[in-house]
Amino acid sequence: MSFQKYSTPKTLEYLEQEGGQTTLTYRPIGIRGTDEFLMGLSELTGKAIPEELEIERGRAVDAITDSQAWLHGKRIAIYGDPDHVLGLLNFTLELGMQPVHVVVTNGNVQGFEEEAKALLAADPNGQEATVWIGKDLWHLRSLLDTEPVDLLIGNSYGKFLQRDTGTPLVRIGYPIFDRHHQHRYSILGYKGAFNLLNWIVNTILDELDRGSMELGVNDTSFDLIR
Repeated sequence: MSFQKYSTPKTLEYLEQEGGQTTLTYRPIGIRGTDEFLMGLSELTGKAIPEELEIERGRAVDAITDSQAWLHGKRIAIYGDPDHVLGLLNFTLELGMQPVHVVVTNGNVQGFEEEAKALLAADPNGQEATVWIGKDLWHLRSLLDTEPVDLLIGNSYGKFLQRDTGTPLVRIGYPIFDRHHQHRYSILGYKGAFNLLNWIVNTILDELDRGSMELGVNDTSFDLIR
């Protein structure tokens, strides 16, 4: 089993040829991705999925439901490693977000574009997204100028896009240089989905706070009144 299809193609080919066994790729990011991985593992081993993981799943789904009002319809741009991007695409679509720009710098990933477009086409929120292969963040900057989004999702290098375009950045991926210890938090599995959700929704809330500081004009306590 592999978590990276496009970063390790020769490794997977070698294992299949030399080992005589089928290789499988899963991306346990978000609810759906983790479900697929655990069900595949259960089928392979003949063992049931532990109740502990079912409880974790329920908590993650409950948290997503609580945050839905802040996430639904938010326009996003995602960039980074091909496999990582696909996992995040899957998860953000689960959250009801709307991917607009999908950028990977690796230009030698056969099959990625087709897989990404199939994933986007299967969801109403993915219909308007564009997928760019072998492009850098300078290209993404041009896209953000012509088609702005509500949120950037990617590694630390996106901070320059944040400065240039004013688009809030959620730091997810590799490398994360400018935030201490964030790499210690898992993004895989149901607990990882919970972490990803926290980073995304709290970035949105931070931005709402920054935009509501003018006394008597827009200083609404949007999340303090019940």
